[in-house]
Amino acid sequence: MDMSQKLTHQAFMNREEQISHLAYERESAFFQAIRDGNQEEVKRLFRPLDAAGLGKLSEDPLRNHRYHLIITVALITRACIEGGMEMEEAYNLSDLYIRTIDRCRSIEEVALLHQELVLDYAQRMQFQRRKRYPRAVTVCIDYIYDNLHKRLTLPDLAEAAGLSPGYLSRLFREEVGVPLSEYVTRKRIEAAENMLKYSEFSCLEIADYLCFSSESHFIQVFRKLTGYTPRRYREEFFRVRTAAT
Repeated sequence: MDMSQKLTHQAFMNREEQISHLAYERESAFFQAIRDGNQEEVKRLFRPLDAAGLGKLSEDPLRNHRYHLIITVALITRACIEGGMEMEEAYNLSDLYIRTIDRCRSIEEVALLHQELVLDYAQRMQFQRRKRYPRAVTVCIDYIYDNLHKRLTLPDLAEAAGLSPGYLSRLFREEVGVPLSEYVTRKRIEAAENMLKYSEFSCLEIADYLCFSSESHFIQVFRKLTGYTPRRYREEFFRVRTAAT
């Protein structure tokens, strides 16, 4: 049976089983709401993965849910990039969520992750639309994001931004509201949170990767900014518990 015959057969089976797909306009409105960072509209348009109209991608219910959520993540990622999210951040976030989807062992876990990631993207886009920094500050922020795994110095950041170290330091604090060194530390801790949630790297490996001077220093800073030790944070927020695997 060629693809045209398969398509005809699929249309017939969908009619027989009364399966239809969501209206394109509603789907577009949902992704537009995420792109706009409109959390209330996202919540209003949100539909669970077992809602009528999503089609069947697999005979296995869990795999069907996983496939639908992976497609959703791909579409959200592209909508967010079009809306201004930094491309590397968007794709890294997508990779993290897709790996997490792959580890889900129940429909309930997929459903919970679906709700979490949709609001996460919407919140990130809401923040994205609020911040409008001078180009030099934006370049500096992008450089920090791309190099969290390296030692970052003020001269390095100033060279990337095309400003003198002193002027960049003052401008960054005026625009962002925190000193450069504090911003870098907070971004490293945010990265550590994601690694604790979505990977199995040890505390020492995360500390080394994110250029903390030692594991104990990493634990100290992590606890100060999050209220948790890294170990407790992973126990509380790791997406898939060991028992579930």
